[in-house]
Amino acid sequence: MCTDLLRGPRRDPPSTPHSPRDSPVPSAYHPMQAMTTAPTLPADFNDFVGNSSTVESLRTAIAGGRLPHSLILAGPSGAGKYTLALMLTMSIECERQPRDLWSNGQTLAGFCGHCANCTRIASAADLEAQVAAAVAARDELRETDKKDTRVLIQPHPDVLILPPDPPQLLIKLGQVRTLIQQAHYLPAEAPRRIFILTAANMMKEAANSLLKILEEPPDSVNIIILAENPGELLPTIRSRCATVRLGALPVEEIESLLAYRRPEVPPKQRALIARLSQGAAGRALAFDLDAYTAARADALIFLHNAAAGSQAGDKSGAPRLASETWVHEPDHTALFKMTETYRAGADGQQKTSALLRALALLLEDLLLLDSGAPELLRNIDLRAELERLAAALPFSWVERASHALDQVQSGLRRNLLRSLSLDAFAAQLTTQP
Repeated sequence: MCTDLLRGPRRDPPSTPHSPRDSPVPSAYHPMQAMTTAPTLPADFNDFVGNSSTVESLRTAIAGGRLPHSLILAGPSGAGKYTLALMLTMSIECERQPRDLWSNGQTLAGFCGHCANCTRIASAADLEAQVAAAVAARDELRETDKKDTRVLIQPHPDVLILPPDPPQLLIKLGQVRTLIQQAHYLPAEAPRRIFILTAANMMKEAANSLLKILEEPPDSVNIIILAENPGELLPTIRSRCATVRLGALPVEEIESLLAYRRPEVPPKQRALIARLSQGAAGRALAFDLDAYTAARADALIFLHNAAAGSQAGDKSGAPRLASETWVHEPDHTALFKMTETYRAGADGQQKTSALLRALALLLEDLLLLDSGAPELLRNIDLRAELERLAAALPFSWVERASHALDQVQSGLRRNLLRSLSLDAFAAQLTTQP
């Protein structure tokens, strides 16, 4: 794996690693192979969990040379989009090009997993570790060079991975410019050049620049965009890409998978994780229940304060809920003391994301209770408490809170101050429903 700044494949133009400001394209760091963990990709496509018909269609397209130049893999976080993108890349670039022949005459592409191309691509399986190594390398640069240096992962000369660039976690113009530059050179060691954008949230300039290469992609290039919500992409980008969706797995299938892969998890926790993972196998297998319950406890402070405000505004003066632990007056001190802990550094950013995810699931559960579908609850261990909240908070408040939550998430993607966003959100929720 490349250890120099923008040290591209053999047919790329020379770079100037020590003077990024002199280069028309912002520099990029690639983490060293020694810093990565062992590949954790499935051994073959048969081991990929869920969405078998979708995967078969993609394999058939690769085998027949019909895979679209530009592809959007859509699905929830943890659905396996990145894993599938790497496996598809390996099947395209594999030196041995194995094929599965079915009795109906269908031919499906595969990969050997052992050739030089496959092993190098598989080394990028742990994306989080790769990005962390790249960011650490960037932090060692001179201050004048850091701002012009973008995070790129290049496990193979013909495979470039574009993750959201910290700390804003957006795909930026410099990354897309590097993609465009490399796309106009022939593959160096593999049949094609493949670019994987691991998120749909981009700076406006980056999205407009990407659109240019999507309009007329070189014949030897494939671009794969991973998106939780394809609606975040420009309509003009979506119109130039084929979209493939990875659907959610049934709760029962997730529970069976957890029982097999995480047998140490007690049955009640498996049932809870299976629902909280929202049908995403990868999210379920990596789910940190302790971290989630901590974030959920903070999210409940928002809801309890809102419900207390609702009771305070009840002209009858009688509380609508019978609970010894219920708060009859909003506790603004506890609320803003809690939001204070979400403000500093990268840890605060991750903590804020976990809080907003927990709050979104709680609001969804309140809507399910309001609509008479309690069997679909995610937070099944809090059913009694959620029923009390649903009784106190009218549907109009839940709807307004959901819209406000969307605005907070959108603002954080635009790098608005977390302190202002959370405080404004808290104040809005504690107004009378």
